[in-house]
Amino acid sequence: MRYKVLAINPGSTSTKIALYENELEIFCKVIDHPVEEIEKYSKVQDQFQMRKDIIISFLKDYGLNLKELSAVVGRGGMLPSVKSGAYRVNDLMTDRLKNRPVIEHASNLGALIAYEIANSIGVSAYIYDSVRVDELKDIARISGMPDITRTSTSHALNSRAMAMKAAKKYNKKYEEMNFIVAHLGGGISLSVHEKGRMVDIIADDEGPFSPERAGRVPCKELIDLCYSGIFDKKTMSKKLRGNGGLKAYLNTVDAREVERMIENGDENAKLVYEAMAYQVSKGIGELATVVEGDVDAVVITGGIAYSKMMTGWIKKRVEFIAPVEIMPGENEMESLALGTLRVLRGEEEAREYDLD
Repeated sequence: MRYKVLAINPGSTSTKIALYENELEIFCKVIDHPVEEIEKYSKVQDQFQMRKDIIISFLKDYGLNLKELSAVVGRGGMLPSVKSGAYRVNDLMTDRLKNRPVIEHASNLGALIAYEIANSIGVSAYIYDSVRVDELKDIARISGMPDITRTSTSHALNSRAMAMKAAKKYNKKYEEMNFIVAHLGGGISLSVHEKGRMVDIIADDEGPFSPERAGRVPCKELIDLCYSGIFDKKTMSKKLRGNGGLKAYLNTVDAREVERMIENGDENAKLVYEAMAYQVSKGIGELATVVEGDVDAVVITGGIAYSKMMTGWIKKRVEFIAPVEIMPGENEMESLALGTLRVLRGEEEAREYDLD
């Protein structure tokens, strides 16, 4: 049986779409949206028609007959906490993403666009491994302040997919192994996978700084800065997400540019960049304690995992814990499509979204 799956992954200034026929990628297209176009919309949800029309136009020009599709899958958005794997998109989910998302985020559009396209041709729409996958153990939810309960927001889609791929390398099932996965992208998140469940994570606001995010910073000094009267809430939020990390220190979010600075003898750039690797390594060590050191492999993935400099620094610090597998790239389109393919083949069962 041959299945065709269309995957849709909206980002802040682009929309990725990909067509897979079984495991084979037919095409993958990044549709860029000019900043001036995005800024016309006051809310992410308002971009729905614009992004959907552009996708349909591209598919028409490509010559794809939508009725050939077996399913459409969108990037899972900011829902209340969900389980891992596939969810069938339904009216309840789209209502939540349109009207009451946990956070305004471009990924919220993935399910909405997938649902409309799928409905137009009479097939199912899915999300797979939403950023809100939450399988934390109860002990991991304790934050230190009763006012704040830890929940899970991470790069679950790529992290779980790469852990599954690593398990195959060891000729085992994902559910038989323990992994620590470090996803290194514009944001950095780390997760520990114990016998098929992401039982704890270090989110991008409580761990290593990244190209554009500040990560974990000293709380007392942060409170002082918030109440200094110098910055408003919007500015402080951007300091943490958008203008933090490498951007704050080196005025760039491009790791390749930082490495060029280092190659040209910039010692400050080297110190900051290596500090990012240092913090990632600390996070990996922290998560190793969750499974009492019983780690089968450490997986380093995400776009920055292409960097031999970054992965070399991390590997040197953490390979005493377990073998280190370098699996670079975001791999999001493949992960969406192959997850949906497993559902179509009956290897996994899609859940029905019923949370509100």
